[in-house]
Amino acid sequence: MTVNTPLCFRGKKILAPMVRVGTLPMRLLALDYGADIVYCEELIDIKMLQCKRVINEVLETVDFIAPNERVVFRTCERERHHVVFQMGSADAERALAVAKLVESDVAGIDINMGCPKEYSTKGGMGAALLSDPDKIESILTTLVKGICKPVTCKIRILPSVEDTVNLVKRIEKTGIAAIAVHGRKKEERPQHPVHCDVIKAISEAVSIPVIANGGSHDFIKEYTDIETFQKATAASSVMIARAAMWNPSIFRKEGLFPLKEVMQDYIKYMLREQLETTQGKKLHAAQSTQEICEAFEMADFYEETTAIFEAKKTSLETETQYEDDQMEDPDVIKMAVRFDKREYPPQITPKMYLLEWCRKEKHPQPVYETVQRPLDRLFCSVVTVAEQKYRSTLWDKSKKLAEQAAAIVCLRTLGVPEGKLCEGETHLINKRKREDRECLNNRDHGEDLSEPSHKKANFIAETSDMNVPKMPR
Repeated sequence: MTVNTPLCFRGKKILAPMVRVGTLPMRLLALDYGADIVYCEELIDIKMLQCKRVINEVLETVDFIAPNERVVFRTCERERHHVVFQMGSADAERALAVAKLVESDVAGIDINMGCPKEYSTKGGMGAALLSDPDKIESILTTLVKGICKPVTCKIRILPSVEDTVNLVKRIEKTGIAAIAVHGRKKEERPQHPVHCDVIKAISEAVSIPVIANGGSHDFIKEYTDIETFQKATAASSVMIARAAMWNPSIFRKEGLFPLKEVMQDYIKYMLREQLETTQGKKLHAAQSTQEICEAFEMADFYEETTAIFEAKKTSLETETQYEDDQMEDPDVIKMAVRFDKREYPPQITPKMYLLEWCRKEKHPQPVYETVQRPLDRLFCSVVTVAEQKYRSTLWDKSKKLAEQAAAIVCLRTLGVPEGKLCEGETHLINKRKREDRECLNNRDHGEDLSEPSHKKANFIAETSDMNVPKMPR
């Protein structure tokens, strides 16, 4: 039959078929963001043949509904000239019957010949067809002759380039409009490099459009990468799966939208489609992440993910305890204290009092050793005075606070004033006041002052703030 549709497969950016992902909301979102063609998720021929076609006047969609009232496939006018219906089939006559059922509502029909998953291959579908070229030829030829819409297929590459090219040449002779090639073997997974050289060899060997697929992991992180992948494979078009699943705005020439905005757009489509369904009502009533997952029949996923995070949390807590143990030294004097600057006069700190005391007692100036905990990025400091170490058992949000806390522990242990407001005026406070008065008087007489002595003392007190070693993980 003659194909009477404007659908073209050259120079296109295409949303790949993805199980449980390529539903109507996702397809519409991809089109909104700039995709030229969108494939639905693989739907099995036997399941589709049990469906009846129903026009949903409320949602303005066309629904294919199973005997149990479940919507197996839903489409709408917005995507009618852009959506390709992908089916899983191992029988030419069944494939033709399904194609005729949906033909008036879609822009093309695709046969899945690349899915390596058991649910597809166990019935001789998906990647299982790659080992049966005769069946491939029978299915595709029957479809091309039996319907008016363009027919495509999606394959994976074979163990050798030669075998792959020969298979594609045979497929081309069936009269299909285009072929999508996932550049990995059926046993390979996304973490394996995509074989651009094989896709390129196919592109150069046939005249029909070749659609390159499998570049999300190695190539496609933003819109401009799509062209890079297309050039690397010499393909006519590019089909995107995982990169679009991560963020469907990958199709935007202007660049990616923030995920929050993408999620909001997706939910709008999803709610429009599902609000009146049982699932939609559960989602609407959900008041927790767990209930949202349950609404989507993802309770197991929620439990597994929660268990993973709990295990990670336990591991990190164990690591944190180890780091705390590393700080444990029987010779260190410890107290649970924190420095609150509101309890001290301006420009007066425990570190200054401790430095003053060490000078008076003719001890070396205090030495601070501060570490940062990787888990929560909190700090703990140990101060050494007269060969004795002191620290607070509480971790602080900054290095300076941790050092002040260590100084407080030392001062309290020694029974020395630490400069708090409640202690009244002390020698150091009076000294600071005298220095401030002298500074003010000198300014009144117009003298050019050098740096005040109290600032020099403060500089000495803070020299330990220069470098903070991080604890080993």
